[in-house]
Order: sequence, then structure tokens, then C-alpha cells
Amino acid sequence: MTTPNSVPAGLNPAQREAVLYLDGPSLVLAGAGSGKTRVITQKMAYLLRDCGYMARNIVALTFTNKAAREMDERVKTLVDPKMAKGLIISTFHSLGVRLLREEARNAGLKPQFSILDADDAMAIIQEMLATTDKGRLRAVQSAISLWKNGLVDPDEAERTAATAGEAEAARVYRSYNATLAAYQSVDFDDLIRIPAQLLASNDTVRERWQNRVRYLLVDEYQDTNVCQYQLVRLLTGPRAMFTAVGDDDQAIYAWRGATIENLAKLTTDYPQLKVIKLEQNYRSVQRILAAANSVIERNPKLFEKKLWSDLGVGEPIVISPMNDEETEAQSIAMKISASRFERQASWKDFAILYRGNHQARIIEQALRDLKIPYTIAGGQSFFDKAEVRDVLSYLRLIANDADDPAFIRAATTPRRGIGQATLQALGTYAAEREVSLFEAVFEQGLETRLQPRQIEPLRVFTEFIQRMQWRAGRGVEGRPPPKAEPAGPLLDDLLGAIDYERFLYDTMEERPAQSRWHNVLELVGWLKRKAEEDGHTLFELVQHVALITMLERQHDEEEPDAVKMSTLHASKGLEYPHVYLAGVEEGLLPHMGKDDEEGDPARAAESLAARIEEERRLMYVGITRAQRSLNLSWCKKRRRAREDVVREPSRFIEEMGLGTAPQGADPASHLSPKERLGMLKALLNKRG
Repeated sequence: MTTPNSVPAGLNPAQREAVLYLDGPSLVLAGAGSGKTRVITQKMAYLLRDCGYMARNIVALTFTNKAAREMDERVKTLVDPKMAKGLIISTFHSLGVRLLREEARNAGLKPQFSILDADDAMAIIQEMLATTDKGRLRAVQSAISLWKNGLVDPDEAERTAATAGEAEAARVYRSYNATLAAYQSVDFDDLIRIPAQLLASNDTVRERWQNRVRYLLVDEYQDTNVCQYQLVRLLTGPRAMFTAVGDDDQAIYAWRGATIENLAKLTTDYPQLKVIKLEQNYRSVQRILAAANSVIERNPKLFEKKLWSDLGVGEPIVISPMNDEETEAQSIAMKISASRFERQASWKDFAILYRGNHQARIIEQALRDLKIPYTIAGGQSFFDKAEVRDVLSYLRLIANDADDPAFIRAATTPRRGIGQATLQALGTYAAEREVSLFEAVFEQGLETRLQPRQIEPLRVFTEFIQRMQWRAGRGVEGRPPPKAEPAGPLLDDLLGAIDYERFLYDTMEERPAQSRWHNVLELVGWLKRKAEEDGHTLFELVQHVALITMLERQHDEEEPDAVKMSTLHASKGLEYPHVYLAGVEEGLLPHMGKDDEEGDPARAAESLAARIEEERRLMYVGITRAQRSLNLSWCKKRRRAREDVVREPSRFIEEMGLGTAPQGADPASHLSPKERLGMLKALLNKRG
């Protein structure tokens, strides 16, 4: 092993200690902007280059594909790419897929099991509840997800259900799990739950993976849930060679099952744990960090730490009281436009952050009025729209009739007399026979499981798909493939045959139906153009759709010169020179949520205290996104359900410790919208 001197000199002492420590488990408490990605990638390089680890024995886990890609690219600049070949840098879910594909038989799954996305899972739950109430459906889906993330099985869920809603969700949970098993499918949460349970119950599988994972690095450790914690424990085993990197001050995902207790558990489960704090911030000026520290110190601390920076004091933080949300939106747009001229900055140097998506619309309008380009974080991809996915499910099935999720979606959209009970029986039979759902329909043995009235719509549907396959140029056993018909007419015939337009107008109001049908026509038009330009058959088109959706996502990640609008949750991990934080009011930030503990004052008080602590961490995340300047605004009244509600400034503003006088108050806050617009035009003319 070479000496630690081979580690780059650019690391500060705490970062260097975190990279070099290999005497057991370590927890790196990485404050916002403290260079945690640098520590993780340098540690991987150190393990490979200096410590004799093989790439295939090192695993780094994070929460987003983007973070995983960034780490992968950085490591390859630090070591010879050949040395990094076989390194696993992935999300928890991607590792879960890898483990389940290899261990499918041990997990009671066929190797080509299907993964249902949230929409497919929601369709199963909707069938079971027989309701179109979106709120009720989401509540049940969320409850099932939290149970799975907490390793709670249906028995325990039924036993501990405290409300009628929870009892209903627990009943659905049992049937839902049985349906997934029958389909030989898993949902998103199962990708971590099943591996964790498999490693816990199967000694052979556990030893195999513990021998493979010789060193584990976990990013954003504060965002792990019970299930992910178990997976980490079981993968690292008694050797416990791992580095967890996290920040208890940025734990903002309790609502989706993440538990800050996982940081505390490390200290009790691993008494020899080495804790290293990264407190030097490389992102923000000191004034911003002082405000962030002042807010977060109100929370009870797992570990004491205080961010500091040597980037200078920086500009005063601006607090702007506004009359209403329209004034607030116009003021933010004006200030950004003026500041861009003053600072000779780019539009992409500015971000507008807010607590809830509902705040975005009025801000968008104000930006459009001033012709300011903007992008919204987390906007829905065209290919993720339900109607686009519906049509693509037919194309996927025509191209590959072993695609079980596509079969389920196409067979039930539009409805054609194929219900949940039929699909469940078909799934159970297909699993026993180890064939796809499509193939199972044609087997004589199915007649022992289903009534003729259930089998008939299945066979009508599969024969229709076979006719489309034949026309698309796919042969059948014993017959050579025919010449493929052009994709354009085939697509038109497919849409006509399934009568999708009528389905939309039958199941929803005219305007949304019109909007969705427009999206379908846009998809089909685009596919036709693609087929004509590139001479693609329908099969080749379908193969390209997956690639195109991937390229579209990559395109989305290219940074246009535009103001970034984002919720506080979606902004975590990002940074901007100039940040505008809107709606910093009581009831909005902190957002109080609904009182879940009716009738139990003690539990209600405890729940409220935990909620305020999480909201305070969210405020801390918002403040620490800013590098150079920070502007906060709050409204004296805000429109809610057609009436104006009087609002108070958020408690977090006072907690920032800025003194009684607002720093750098907005000079235009008392002006009318017309006067403000005139002021901006004068400013722009002066600059011009």
C-alpha cells in the first residue's frame, strides 16, 4: 500500500481524514456545500489506486441517477478508467434490481420479472378500491409505500392500523401484494424491500453479497429509510467496512419514509464508529451561512456542527414584505431582471424557490410578462404522461409480447371486460408455467382456472395483438415473416381499433380529454415522421422509443440560460449565485399540514414539533442554496379558496438573527404594479 501522501493536497484536513480513514465504519457529517461528492470520489480513487481494492468489490450508493453519473464521471478522471471498470456506482433501487435479477429464484421470482411503475401500481389499487377519488387512491398508495419502506408486512399493518383509512389501506395492501406475486411483478419499493428481506433470511445469498461488497459508500445517508438501513447493514456484515456521508440538518424527506434516526442508530449499532465533520463551506458567503446556522441551531442536535466560509461576508440578506402574491411575483421578476443588468449576470444565475408547486403559476405569469426565460424543476416528461404511456404500452406489446406490464396496461385501457380477478388468475397460472401473460392466454390449461366468459375477452385481445404483429412484419411459428407494412397506417389503424379517443371523452371532462387526445396525436405524428425519415418499421420505432426517452431526459439536464424555478425539496443538492425564496410565511413555510392526531393532544403536539423541525431543515436547505445573495419575501395577505387570508411572516425569518430592521428591504414594495413596471422600464432604458 502506498502512503497517504498520494491523496491530493487540495483536500482540507477534515476531508483528508474522511478519505484516508479505513479502520472501520465511518460517518462523515457533510454540511451543505462542504465538498461531500469530492470526499466520496477521492475515497473510491484511494481504495482503487492505493489500497489494493478491486473495482468490482466497491459499491457507492446514492439517491438519483444524476448524482450517480456525476460520481462515475469524477472517479474516471481520478484513476485509469480501466482500473474503475466494474465499479458499482448506482442508486439504491438500481442495486436492488441487479441483486434481484441475479437472485430471482431465491426471491421466488422468475428471472424476467416485471417492474411496475407508480402508474401501473395505482391502476391495480384503483381496481381494488373501485373508486376514481384521486386523494383516496394516493393516500392508500402512500400508506403501502411507507409500510414497505418500514419493512411492515400486511399482518402488522392490519394490527397497527389506527384509523378507518389505515385499516382500508392495510386490507388493500394484502390483496395488492398477492396481485403482484401473481403477476410475477415488483413495484418500486420492492426493489429494496425484497433484497433486504432476502439477505436477512438466506445465509448463502447474504454471504455471497458480503464477499462481493468489500467496501460500501453511501451518499445522502440522512435520506435513508428503515429498509435501506437494513440493506446497508446486511451488505456490510460483521466487517462493517463502509463510509456513510450525510447531514442531519438536511433531512427533509420524512414524508416519504426517510428517518433521521438512522444517523443516531449508527452510533449505537457501531460503537467503534468514527465521526468526521466537514464544516468548511465552499459555496456561500459568511452572511448566508450565519443565517442558516442561526435557524438550524433551534433544532435538537444529533451532532453539533457549524458551517463557516472564507468567501467573505457578502451582501445583506433582503427581506421584503409584500401586499399579496401578485405583488410578490411581480417584485421578484422585476428584481431579477434589474439584478441581471446590474451584475452583468446570466439568467441561469438566478433561482426562485418556494414551498409548494401551487405557488409557481403566478410567478410564471410575472416572468412571462417581463419576457424572462425560466425552467421548472421536476416538470413532467412528455413520455411520462398517462395517455402517451397508454398508447406506447400497445406498441411495446406488439414489439415484445413477453412485456407483462405492457400487457396489463394495454389489456385494461380502454376497458374490454378483463378485470383484476381474471388478470390475477392468469398471472398465477403464467408464473406456475414460467411463461409470459400473453403466452399463457393460448394454453389449454388456462381453461381449468378461468370461466369461458373470462377467457374470451383475453383471447380476442391477444389475437388482435397478433394480427398487428403480423402486419408489422413478425412471423409466427412455421410461417416466414411477411413484409412489414409502413408504420404510419399501422399506427392509425391501431388507434382506430382501440377507439382511444372515445375512451378519453367517455371517462373525463371535455377539456382534459381534448388535451390528452392532442398529446396522443402529437406522439403518433412524431412516430410517423420518425418512421418516414429513418425508414423504420414499427418494431424499430419501438426499440427507439426507450432510447429517445433517455435522450430527452439527458436533454432536460442540459442547463439552458434561464431562471430556475423549483420547490425547496427539489432544490436540495443544487446551488445558485442568487436565490429568491418566496412565501416565507406562517402556514406556508413552515407548512403545518393536517392534524393527523385528532383526539390525542399529546400525540398532536409531538407530531407538530417534529413537523416544525423538518420544516426548519427545509428552510436551512433553501438558505444554503444561495452562493452570493439571498432575497426572502412574504405576503401580508394571500388568496385562499376565493378569499384573502391575513398572513404573518414565518418564525424562521426572526430565527435567521438578522436584527429587527429588515436588511436591504425592497425599495419598490410600496409601489403599485403600474409604478413598479414603469420603474423597471426606466431602469432598463438607463442600462440600454
